[in-house]
Amino acid sequence: MPLRLWAPFGVSFILSIQPFPTGKRVDLTAEESGLRLFAEVHLEDCVTIVLDGRDLVSAVCGSNDGNLKVLERTLGGKLAVRGNEVRMEGLDETGAALFRSVMDNLISVAREGESPSPDFVKALAGDSEPCGGTLRHAETIRSGCINIPHGFGKVFPRSGNQAVYVQGMRDRDVCFCVGPAGTGKTYLAIAAALSLVLSKKMRKLVLTRPVVEAGESLGFLPGDLAQKINPYLRPLYDAMEALVPYEVIHRMEENRVIEIAPLAYMRGRSLNEAFIILDEAQNTTKEQMKMFLTRLGKGSRAVITGDATQIDLPKRVDSGLLHALSILKNVEGIHFSYLNTTDVVRNTLIKKIIQAYDEENHI
Repeated sequence: MPLRLWAPFGVSFILSIQPFPTGKRVDLTAEESGLRLFAEVHLEDCVTIVLDGRDLVSAVCGSNDGNLKVLERTLGGKLAVRGNEVRMEGLDETGAALFRSVMDNLISVAREGESPSPDFVKALAGDSEPCGGTLRHAETIRSGCINIPHGFGKVFPRSGNQAVYVQGMRDRDVCFCVGPAGTGKTYLAIAAALSLVLSKKMRKLVLTRPVVEAGESLGFLPGDLAQKINPYLRPLYDAMEALVPYEVIHRMEENRVIEIAPLAYMRGRSLNEAFIILDEAQNTTKEQMKMFLTRLGKGSRAVITGDATQIDLPKRVDSGLLHALSILKNVEGIHFSYLNTTDVVRNTLIKKIIQAYDEENHI
């Protein structure tokens, strides 16, 4: 009869199984460490896990079962905790494999003395492929963690490609990230920048982007230069407000730690000890991209983000981003990250929308 059984990573045991009526619970005793394991017979959509100790249960479940609530929302099943038992129902084979993989990682992290956070669980569960019993994905997620002083919490990459992107920003002075909407290009760049600036490792954060409308002209915009360009930089501020309280952003602006630098006015400048983000870089011209890349001064880092499928430049004008990706690919010291629809984290529906547009373009 069908039987699904899971044990914590590294536990070996010998079982003797007797026939039982369908749907009944079976007690299985392990010969090692006195650990008792439980399984459900002939319940295809149920996985039951028993943890060996209340401290481990508390660490894995999180405050007010916050970690398990994240798993419920992400995997779509129904979780129940009774004593040392954690039971997940309503999953298919893939979901069950991912649930076991996530729990395996959470148990290993908890045994090392750390308390997994809901953000960490969301990052683990957000991976579309189970890690096959290894801890590789958890280690990648943990190593890519971004700590932001005065922030709302730690920021974890939500996929392997995002983790590579975060590591690239740490290791290289210039980092390009190209991918479709919703893949976290801007969000992770802002998180990395705030981490360095608020911890005093960088002197200031410089935000810039080309002033190009998406298919329509907004006409004359009132106000000074900063007010005119502010609508174009709104996505960057949205990311900042999701990461730190508004009071922190306001204080950074008052102390001129945040600088809004229109791309058209950057020629001739040398930016030292600054974290510079060029957003929507697909709308730069070749000349603008060259000018931006040569502004990098002593102790500075630059992150260039863009979506090659959303170029709003006039016809017959080449994208500076695509040109730079072509001619700089062999230059040592520059990192290139490429995200795709599997890395979309903004909304699961966005993956389907992007795929639909891609399929239509390939017809």
